[in-house]
Amino acid sequence: MKRAYSTILRSFVVCGIAYLLMTCAVEKPLKIYRMTGAAQGTYYAITYSSDSNEDLQPQVDSLFKQFDRSVSSYLPSSVISRINNNDTTARTDAIYTLLFQKSMEVSANSGGAFDVTVGPLVNGWGFGFAHKAQMTQAVVDSLLPLVGYKKVRLENGKLLKADPRMRIDFDAIAQGYCSDWLGRFLESKGINNYLIDVGGEVLGKGTKPDGRPWSVGIETPAQNATDERKVQAILTLRDMAISTSGSYRKYFEENGVRYSHTIDPANGYPVKHNLLSVSVLAPDCITADAYATAFMVMGVEKSRAFLLNHPELNAYFISDDQKGGYLFYHTPGFDEYLTQP
Repeated sequence: MKRAYSTILRSFVVCGIAYLLMTCAVEKPLKIYRMTGAAQGTYYAITYSSDSNEDLQPQVDSLFKQFDRSVSSYLPSSVISRINNNDTTARTDAIYTLLFQKSMEVSANSGGAFDVTVGPLVNGWGFGFAHKAQMTQAVVDSLLPLVGYKKVRLENGKLLKADPRMRIDFDAIAQGYCSDWLGRFLESKGINNYLIDVGGEVLGKGTKPDGRPWSVGIETPAQNATDERKVQAILTLRDMAISTSGSYRKYFEENGVRYSHTIDPANGYPVKHNLLSVSVLAPDCITADAYATAFMVMGVEKSRAFLLNHPELNAYFISDDQKGGYLFYHTPGFDEYLTQP
């Protein structure tokens, strides 16, 4: 009996070794792939690890074009442009609908600080596709009736507006969702370890092939738009998204006053508080992108109060101390991701 048991045991060992050798023989090593380019008026950079040699670039290019055909305000034939121009034959598609619904959710949560109807004011101040107007109080007052997320709604694939001159602009949320969308495409290809950056809206899933987490940086606010970029903090990003919104790269100066591109929908003017940038961590990039914009409108104190009731979000704030330096604050949960203060 012992001899029979010993023979069976040796057979299992031999079969086990053979299986391990066969598995190792067919397992392919993971390779790092990178794709970079221009899209949506900005850059994109995608890094992922895979054992496949499939060229995904043509499909990624096609996805960007599909996205633009839906929500690019710079493409006259896009869904959003046709709806903004009151084309009665235009209907919303899946991308437009999702962005609209998420926008309404964030608008309600933020008390209107985030508002995709703010486009007429953005254009008036010269930060959109139109030339800057002479923004007097009278001009601002004339544009404010065209702003307000409660004045628009979707019904049976149609956007209903309180005023036909109202326009929707998804620029403050679209790139975040695009990162999420590209992530789902990679996962459909069996790729679960990747880092996607679309114009600074970053989504990281899994790890690098060596098991280390992805690393991203938070930029130190610059004094001038053309200043060299410097990193203020480095954090790890695993199964998380980060978006940074700032007022220090996109602005104009007039009569010695600097005007930020971030417009407060409540009063129609560029925000005037001392918040220079905010980076938001969230489970998905569309959420991070939208709340980064909302917090830039709200300022530090209102944002901190908001975050107390939203533990799913974490944020890193950099403000002007009015003495030539900076003030820093981040939510306690941000510590988990920081590798360099």
